[in-house]
This record gives sequence, structure tokens and C-alpha cells, in this order.
Amino acid sequence: MRAASPPSGARAMRRTVEEHLEVVLSAVALLPAVTVSLDDAVGRTLAAPVLARVDVPLFDNSAMDGYAARLEDVAAADAEHPVTVRIVADIPAGSPVDPPLAAGEVARIMTGAPVPSAATVVIPVEDTHGGFAQSPITAIVTGAPRSEGAHIRRRGEDVRAGDEVAPAGIVVGALQATAFAASGVDRVDVRRRPRVAVISTGSELAPPGGVFARGQIPESNSILLAASCREAGADLVSVTTVTDEDAAFDAAFAHAVDDLGADLVVTSGGVSAGAYEVVRSVLSDRIAFVSVAMQPGEPQAFGRVGDALVFGLPGNPVSVAMSFEAFVRPALLALQGRAEVQRPTMRLPVAAGWRTKQGRRQFVPARIDRDPTGWTVRPATAGGSGSHLAAGLAQAEAYVVVPEDVATVSAGDLVDVVLLS
Repeated sequence: MRAASPPSGARAMRRTVEEHLEVVLSAVALLPAVTVSLDDAVGRTLAAPVLARVDVPLFDNSAMDGYAARLEDVAAADAEHPVTVRIVADIPAGSPVDPPLAAGEVARIMTGAPVPSAATVVIPVEDTHGGFAQSPITAIVTGAPRSEGAHIRRRGEDVRAGDEVAPAGIVVGALQATAFAASGVDRVDVRRRPRVAVISTGSELAPPGGVFARGQIPESNSILLAASCREAGADLVSVTTVTDEDAAFDAAFAHAVDDLGADLVVTSGGVSAGAYEVVRSVLSDRIAFVSVAMQPGEPQAFGRVGDALVFGLPGNPVSVAMSFEAFVRPALLALQGRAEVQRPTMRLPVAAGWRTKQGRRQFVPARIDRDPTGWTVRPATAGGSGSHLAAGLAQAEAYVVVPEDVATVSAGDLVDVVLLS
């Protein structure tokens, strides 16, 4: 990668990406915790550690279908010297019985069933002659376990009651909910979901399925923002598109903040320095409008109005997508107390190079070529990183972050790649 010349003049007065994100995160206040069932917890962030209520496993149980036995009774058994034992009990999964075992006695046992207190091993049914069909009275053992405890899952070997199963700050997924249930837990403390209002602005916007008059374009930003907020754990309280008229935007914004109690309002369009910048016109005395050294997404607005965090993003769809990733998504996760607010990153070589914007951190929607000989990354659209190239987002599964001091990205250069899923 070739380095760019240092920025000069007014450009040097911009906020960096880190500075703007610091302003955003410093304004975040944790949402309150609520106690919910495991079904309702999936997709939400733990507000407190989850502690096991019971031992896991809850009791010594069999890891195999077979026979619970005393090792000394079967230790000498092999294919040439089988040992015949007497079956004195039958223990299916869920049985509460704990039969005594005298010398030469075994209990037929199923996987997951409690192991008799007198037993020291379980003999897999495969290590008997004829298996379960041979006889209901006796079993012929043709292979002995090597040590005590063989094929027995010991009580508490996973966790003990009171142990931490998961820490606060992680998102609850299917695997986590399963672990909590297995630990005897049916309700957990999670953060309330953020209430989010999306307002897309622009007199040129029309519903995507209609017929477009000259000057109109399909409205896509509200789709992008609503879906992105849901993926970040938010509840959408409103999704609105308004024209570039102050009264229309003011009414939509007031409804979101005053009537719906939004925790976060995110707008698209209307934040630049041109004419008809409706967000700037209505909110310029309530939130800050700044220039951030990034491409796309240089014009940004942010502040707090009442109890709501307010984000004003640019209008081009790629700018919206990358601005959301850089600032809005971390804020949504921080509201929920997420321990990690950034996506995972990997380093990959570039398949085909492109030019960058001097003095700006570049965010490029990208796709990954998964060749068996090695993965590479390239822009998701042949047009490069243009903020208007919305159709290329369909191919994006990651985005590349190029530092401000890099002027050219060349094939083979290693770049930071942020995975979107």
C-alpha cells in the first residue's frame, strides 16, 4: 500500500473516526435490566452472570447403552476368556432405582440413566456376546474396561451448582440458552432492547416497487437501517420516510422522541452543507454536525435530545451502511451492555487494487474469494467504493478498512477485513 501525503488546512480539523466514536460511546447510558424466560432471552444481552442452579451432569450417568458393573467382576474378560455375569436390574433413562450389585451381578443400563452406586464401570453392549438380545438373565462379557469410571459421566464434571455458566455482556444465542437450561436455569437477567426510530429523508424518495418519475429514486435507506438495527438487538418503534420539508421532519422526529420514547433515533440524508438539508435545518441547535475523516460518510451528526441518542447519517446508501457500522451499531450494543461492540476482524490479501481518498479512513464493502489455495478480498462492486453504488451491497459479506495514510491499495496488500456475519 502506498502512503498518502499528510492532510493540511481545514481537513486536519476533522474529527477522526476514533474521536467521533469516543463522543458517541461517552453519551451512552446502559439500558435497564429485565428478567425474562429463556425463550425471550435469545438475541438479548446478559445483564448479569448466569450461575448454574444444579450440577451438570446432575448425577453419575451412563455414557453408553450396556451394563453397569463392578470392575473387579469383569476385569479379566476378553474374547478368548469371556465372563458371564447375572443381570439383576434394568435401568432406563429417567429411572430413579439404585439397585445393589453383589459379586458377579450387573444392571442393564441405557445412555443417560443413573449409574448404580455400587457400579464402578459401564460395559458397552458392543463388548458382550449377542448384546441385549442374548438373554434377559445373563450377559457374556467379551471385553473389559481398563479402569474404574469407564463410560460413566460424573456428577458436576461440566459445572457445579453456583459456577458461572456465562458472564454478563454476551449475547444469548441458541447454544447459550441450552446451556442455561441444562444448568437448571429458566430465567435470566438481560438488558431491555433499545427502542429505535428510523427516519429516512428526501423528496426524491419513492417506494421501491412503484413507477419512478423523473428525479425519483427507490427508497432503500430505511430498509437498510431498520434491518441493521434489528440485527443489533433493537426494537423498531417507527420507520418513516419524509420529504425535505422542515415541518415533515420535525413532526416525525418529535413523534419518535416525545410520543414513542425512542432510546435512539437514526436519520439518513439532510446532514450536508447544501440546500434542503432538512436534518441540519431542524436539529442544528440541538445536536452537533461534524466532518469525520472517513470515506464514505464524511458528514455526520450526533447528540442527545432528551433521553434519545440521535444520529444523523449521510444519504447515499453505502455511506449509510458504513456509518451505521462505524458508529450506530457500537452505540446500540453499548446501550445493551455488550462486552464487545466491534465485529471480528481478519487480515487478508487484496485480489484487485483500488485508490483511496487522501486523509480519510476508507470503508469498502467487500466480498471474500475463498479459493482453496488462500482467501483474498475485493470490493463488492466493480465500481469500487462509490457511496452511491447500492446494488453492490448485495455481494458484501465484509468491509475493508484502509488507514488514512494509504493512498493506493494494490493487489497482494494485506488489509483489515471486518466480517459482517
